[in-house]
Amino acid sequence: MKKILAAVLALTLVLCAFALAEEAETMTYADYAAAAVDDPVTVECYVQAHQSWWDNQVTVYAADQDGAYFIYNMACSEEDAAKLEPGTLIKVTGFKSEWSGEVEIVDATFEFVEGGEAFVAEPVDVTDLLGKDELIDHQNQLVAFKGMTVEAYDESGAAFAYKDPEGKTDDLYFKVSKDGQTYEFCVEFYLCGQDTEVYKAVEALNVGDVVDLEGFLYWYEGANPHITAVTPAAE
Repeated sequence: MKKILAAVLALTLVLCAFALAEEAETMTYADYAAAAVDDPVTVECYVQAHQSWWDNQVTVYAADQDGAYFIYNMACSEEDAAKLEPGTLIKVTGFKSEWSGEVEIVDATFEFVEGGEAFVAEPVDVTDLLGKDELIDHQNQLVAFKGMTVEAYDESGAAFAYKDPEGKTDDLYFKVSKDGQTYEFCVEFYLCGQDTEVYKAVEALNVGDVVDLEGFLYWYEGANPHITAVTPAAE
């Protein structure tokens, strides 16, 4: 009997130690940024938006007051995906990864964190950082680009292009310029589909329009923002 009690006590101590270790693993954004690729990571962050749920997975754009996270194909039920409203606090555990320059969390699971106020980030104006190395410091954040001029996307002279020109059920691409430099941006279909305001706004663009843009600073071999809002430039 004493051996059984000793074994139970030992198991209890191990479980308590494990729980404390799990709690200690929660990282600040600085901890996360300093972690190496392939390291296990655990962060608490606030949902800012998410792509379409599919096959018990969802891709989430998240942030805290110090930085932002791109959580790729996080395990999630359809019921829980419906609860991932902007501002919702979640605890995410996975592995830090990098793909073509995009730093993200993969193989992730999550749990909702109760209590506390919701947090939705304001867009950071990074217009002056276009073409500069410092732009990557804002990777995955919600950012703004002001006073951008729409350029012809290709030799056809069109202001945008469909990734799927026949079905029109995929990403939209368009080019804008600032101070003589041209940049290619994207409307990610699984984030902002064909019925969203931003998708329709890009379809209505004309070469020469001057616009303000907002979106998440995704990175694919360079800045490849996932645009979420297009409006005429403020005068």
